[in-house]
Amino acid sequence: MSLYDAMMIGVAGLDANSRALSISSSNIANVNTVGYKTSQSAFSTMLAASGGSGGASGIGVMAAAQQNIVQQGLLFSTSSPTDLAISGNGFFCVNTSADKLGQTLFTRAGSFTPDANGNLQNSAGLYLMGFPVGTDGKVGTNPTTMQTINLNGLAGKGEATDKMSLQANLQASDDVVTGYQAGDMTNKVPPTPAEFQTSVNVFDTQGGSQPLKISYIKTDANTWQYEVAYDGPQANLTTSTPLIATGTITFDSNGALAGVTDTTNGGSTVSTDGSVNLTIPWSSASGLQSQTINFDMGSFGKTDGFSQFDTSSVVTAQNIDGAVFGNVTGVTIKPDGTVYANYSNGLTQAAFEIPLATFANADGLSQASGNAFAQSANSGTALINPAGTAGAGSIASNSLEGSTVDLATEFTNMITTQRAYSASARVVTTASDMLTELMQMGR
Repeated sequence: MSLYDAMMIGVAGLDANSRALSISSSNIANVNTVGYKTSQSAFSTMLAASGGSGGASGIGVMAAAQQNIVQQGLLFSTSSPTDLAISGNGFFCVNTSADKLGQTLFTRAGSFTPDANGNLQNSAGLYLMGFPVGTDGKVGTNPTTMQTINLNGLAGKGEATDKMSLQANLQASDDVVTGYQAGDMTNKVPPTPAEFQTSVNVFDTQGGSQPLKISYIKTDANTWQYEVAYDGPQANLTTSTPLIATGTITFDSNGALAGVTDTTNGGSTVSTDGSVNLTIPWSSASGLQSQTINFDMGSFGKTDGFSQFDTSSVVTAQNIDGAVFGNVTGVTIKPDGTVYANYSNGLTQAAFEIPLATFANADGLSQASGNAFAQSANSGTALINPAGTAGAGSIASNSLEGSTVDLATEFTNMITTQRAYSASARVVTTASDMLTELMQMGR
């Protein structure tokens, strides 16, 4: 090995340690970068061509950055529901353009906020991608169908009533009314006075509130007749009368519900579960379609719905599903990545599903700007699956993943790198001095 070899090896040491310092500097600069994955210096020997004796004519060193992408960072809480962190394997699918015409990248930097158009983008300007949830609740699986998640596109929502129940008591000592015919409390002129009457509001298919009046009259021992009538404009119905349903309620000697019979339109259908169906014949002028509501009056042999005791007739509780039209007030993101829209009427609806991408060798991904990564030959093909499945981790809302940089380790690396750099510089200067001595010998 010549002096020139020694000098070049020293130069290689200077170059390698300069690269190591750059890697440590990058780590330290990104100590507060969300989702940043630290890199470390990987030194390896560098051999020159072998001579005729079979020995290496020179040994140097080179350094490269070794990624540690799979290392999990600590999660910390935030106040924004669109701040997202991944616990476990996987990456968010992002695009450099909101119209999906840019480059598809992968990141764990989940500090997403809506832009001026409502598209979720992180601090690096990368747009979050996801699958829209169809009206049937189904979610796509083909990555080409992913869309930019847009919160402005979430429309308001109402929900029609399809179930209602009442918990009520009918006074056992009320007088028996003779001569009653079905519909007399609604259609007779003048109407037969009800012994008890209550009103409820149900919701139509367009999110509107519609009033119903329910009347009760005692016609025999432990036997009551009921009528359900629409209490809104008659033009909203296809019928000439507001009467919707009639029927009979019977009780046993203990005041518990014994039977329910639907006698609407002259029929006689005995209920098997204590409930009857009310069909509201909305007219075309109302803009609504006919609506059927299951009216649950309780369990037979129990007093969990209607009862008959010798105390005042009263409704003690009512449970009516559905809701008036409401506007979007915010979003909730579940661990499986489902984005739910929250409405002012208390309803929620699944709007998007945020999938996660996993790779056979995540450490083989190529680095891209914005603390993101691109698929490479070393990483393998991205597998897109719902969070919590196929090896993908879960998504934490109101959370961010911190950088994996450890400052104590980086400062220690800087010290050893500086010492190694100084030593390599000393090799160069020493070789230079020896060459100078050699040159002087020839004078």
